[in-house]
Amino acid sequence: MSRVQLALNVTDLDEAIGFYSKLFATEPAKVRPGYATFAVDNPPLKLALIQGNTAGTLNHLGVEVESTEQVHAATIRLSKEGLATAVEDHVSCCFALQDKVWVDSPDGQRWEIYTVLDEHPRAEPGEHAACC
Repeated sequence: MSRVQLALNVTDLDEAIGFYSKLFATEPAKVRPGYATFAVDNPPLKLALIQGNTAGTLNHLGVEVESTEQVHAATIRLSKEGLATAVEDHVSCCFALQDKVWVDSPDGQRWEIYTVLDEHPRAEPGEHAACC
């Protein structure tokens, strides 16, 4: 199942986890130092919380897809539409190994289309900051 991703910057991760657990009636799928994700079924949403940046701001947007083939198809489609793409294959990001393609909106919002290849629980502290 594909789902839209919303990555938010937060100041207090524990407080944010409590709020979003209540808002979406679900517990986080992953919690790591300074980072948490929710896999919300209804509405289909991947919510990422990233601690330590400018609170209350958007970090980035995305669409999680099921396979590398879908990422590659999106890359081809976006390129044919004339959008500049930045491909990252087998990148360690957000405490997982991922394949992804990035595009920027006209106003500078970063969008990623990505798939998770493998959970990566042994990521170094702060490693997720480079991609998120």
